[in-house]
Amino acid sequence: MAKSAIILVSALCFVSFFGSAYSINDRFSIEGFVYCDTCRTQFITKLTEFLEGATVRVECKEENGTVTFTKEATTDATGSYKIQVDGDHEDEECQVVLVKSPRPDCAEVDSESHLEQAAKVSITNNNGIVSPIRTTSPLGFLKKERLPGCAQVLKELGINEDGTEDLD
Repeated sequence: MAKSAIILVSALCFVSFFGSAYSINDRFSIEGFVYCDTCRTQFITKLTEFLEGATVRVECKEENGTVTFTKEATTDATGSYKIQVDGDHEDEECQVVLVKSPRPDCAEVDSESHLEQAAKVSITNNNGIVSPIRTTSPLGFLKKERLPGCAQVLKELGINEDGTEDLD
């Protein structure tokens, strides 16, 4: 009797170990940065300011547009965020979007579709990525007015203020 009880307890521990291993394998960490686009360039420059207290949201949707998952996070002092996501979202389109800026002078989100401030992210184990950490591209709120030093920064990058390449 004692021998069969030990076998039963061992089997339950073994099964419970695999159950918890499964859920650990379907836990992901979405990580990224939010910045104030001080030059209104849609990319990070040496004048970029990272935003503490910005709110972002990860959203997953089915092909028909039905939202299946959503979770928000706030950036830390370095402008970085981490969002824990449980579950595999292989058949869904997931992205991180800007929600709210902590600064009124840097709160604009570009609404042009080709400049949409969203970072797509693959939240599945079936994509060849071994790590459970998913790093997104940085997301930026636009500053109302460019900083005075932006013209010089753009010139150093070989870009005219209108966004075209400087051919000189």
